[in-house]
Amino acid sequence: MSFAQTVILSAFAGGTIFIGLPVGRLRGLSRSWQAALTTAAGGVILFLIYDVLSQAVEPVSRALDSTRAGESPARFAGYAATLGLSVAFGLLSVTYLTSRMAARRAASAGPVGIAITPRQIALGTAVGLGLHNFSEGLAIGQSAAIGATSFALILVIGFALHNTTEGFAISAPLGGDERPSWRFLAMAGAVGGGPTFVGGMLGYTVVSPVLSILFLGLAAGALIFVFNEMMAVARRFSLPMVTGVALTIGLLAAFGTDFILSAAGA
Repeated sequence: MSFAQTVILSAFAGGTIFIGLPVGRLRGLSRSWQAALTTAAGGVILFLIYDVLSQAVEPVSRALDSTRAGESPARFAGYAATLGLSVAFGLLSVTYLTSRMAARRAASAGPVGIAITPRQIALGTAVGLGLHNFSEGLAIGQSAAIGATSFALILVIGFALHNTTEGFAISAPLGGDERPSWRFLAMAGAVGGGPTFVGGMLGYTVVSPVLSILFLGLAAGALIFVFNEMMAVARRFSLPMVTGVALTIGLLAAFGTDFILSAAGA
């Protein structure tokens, strides 16, 4: 597969994130529907945290197995340190930035307290997904570079389908806020899906397990923050059964999609 073909396919895989974004412009929803949409998106995010950490831990586990077989522990130590530090940095950096944004907003609005807005949650989600999708782009590019064309095409199809649900995860929390502009949604989609395109280009020229672990770890940290904030929003609706059912549906739908893709060879 040529570099140009890899770039086009990576752009397609990342671009499908825009399909789910218009959900953020829905209005006139009841509190129950707002709670359900937000928490269902949280279920998708919870699955992605599991999925991202599973992918990040895999090369670390292989390095540990090699160490047990007699190889130097240096590779395992490097991989493990990269994973731990990247998860911590991803979580703490997004927490710090959103807290600073919320503090500035609170200072300009008066003594009303510090709270993370739905738009900040949406942007935090987009950042976390963007880091995740960068690593997916790396996988596409690296598969194409080593001549595994069929596998690269399967990855493109699988990631494209997953990104459709990720667009919903970005936009669902916006249902109770002021209607977002198409420009805002386009920006969020570019932040979340654009890195697939960039990762595809870089992965074609550079094969680096450390780079993949780094961005998967950053993504996991950012998504952990996002999930925590989504659950805080869900609790404010005071509808525990609605949010519990919606969280379960979102989580099972994400796992179901992954099982279907796995059965198809993705």
